[in-house]
Amino acid sequence: MRLPVFYGWVIVAVTFVTMGIGVNARTSFSLLYAPIIDEFGWDRGVTAGAFSFGFLVSALFSPLIGRLMDRTGPRAVMEIGVLLMGAGLLIAPLTSQPWHLYLTIGVLVGSGSVCLGYSGQSLFLPNWFVRNRGLAIGIAFSGVGLGSITLLPWVQHLIDTAGWRQASFSMGIIVLVVLGPLNLLLRKRPEDMGLLPDGAAAPAVNAAPPPTNVVDAAWAATDWTLARALATARFWWLALGYFCGLYVWYAVQVHQTKYLVEIGITPIAAAWALGFVSLLGVPGGIVLGALSDRIGRESVWAASVSGFALCFVALIALKANPSLWLVYVMVAVQGFLGYGLTAIMGAVVSEIFQGRHFGTIFGTLMFVALSGGAAGPYVTGLIHDLTGSYTLAFQIGFVVALVSAAAIWMAAPGKVRAVSGRMKPA
Repeated sequence: MRLPVFYGWVIVAVTFVTMGIGVNARTSFSLLYAPIIDEFGWDRGVTAGAFSFGFLVSALFSPLIGRLMDRTGPRAVMEIGVLLMGAGLLIAPLTSQPWHLYLTIGVLVGSGSVCLGYSGQSLFLPNWFVRNRGLAIGIAFSGVGLGSITLLPWVQHLIDTAGWRQASFSMGIIVLVVLGPLNLLLRKRPEDMGLLPDGAAAPAVNAAPPPTNVVDAAWAATDWTLARALATARFWWLALGYFCGLYVWYAVQVHQTKYLVEIGITPIAAAWALGFVSLLGVPGGIVLGALSDRIGRESVWAASVSGFALCFVALIALKANPSLWLVYVMVAVQGFLGYGLTAIMGAVVSEIFQGRHFGTIFGTLMFVALSGGAAGPYVTGLIHDLTGSYTLAFQIGFVVALVSAAAIWMAAPGKVRAVSGRMKPA
């Protein structure tokens, strides 16, 4: 019995749910953070270090996940992620020493999150779509935003009524019970099921060939291994663009709430600002993902990192004029534009290095990208400590955002494979 030709959208639905639960289960550490400190009286840096350590572990784990994806496909990778994250959340309530937190929330949850999050999903989801690649990934990744406004309030309610241990244990159960069976539906590519990307039917005999998205035939025909990719300028432009993109993303995300409160914005307004950034990321990712299918990935990447550049401008301006309308501007450009990166992060690399070893190449790039995500908050905080102000750090962030845009233009995925809006007849 032939499976539905639109099975790719089943894959999107599975990813949507996985992202909504998996990414926010890790993010919920910010909710567990305060009650853990209250219970044990540990230093804030020591406690928060568990999350930072997990970030480092996920970066180191990314190339291994990419190689495993190439060899076994998404079901094995996702189920490993489910087991790691579920185990970390279930064991975390047994914590009595800081190293317990580093092992559970850091190593186990951090390792699981790289499988279930943006990195893991981007290793196979682009295979299922060509014409609607940006739109499909945008919809799938919007699960993070929906999960943030449904799962996180529920976690906070559990913390308030039953304590952080029960909240962590309950999240672990959800990860295992919901995501374990659901991810068995995944497949690496439609060809493995006798299907074609975008649910397209196979062309009839003697029919005119369909439009092709290949622009550089010699490049597209190359069997790209990691070693070959590392020898190209395009790989290093991608590495620079991704490092800088995640640098500015996490530099803003980690420091903005503290900064807003320090310049006179009420804590409630600052907290709502962070929440609305994620909420606006839902339509932003979908719209910009769909737009990238028409005008190209380079243009949308530039628009997305420009959102972070404008966010830095608004944050600097807020110091002189701490008004809510500037907060609204900062939230809008960061959420609607900035989160568009998630919709095209996998597509950009896929269109340049598509092939049998894509997972290994993308995993290596994500190691570089996540290193940028770790560097952004650290450098921003260090500059504040040295100067007593965030102004210089935000100015540097503005420049880094522009560098990211320029680097992806130099990588030029559109000169290898065109998006559907720019395809030409074969």
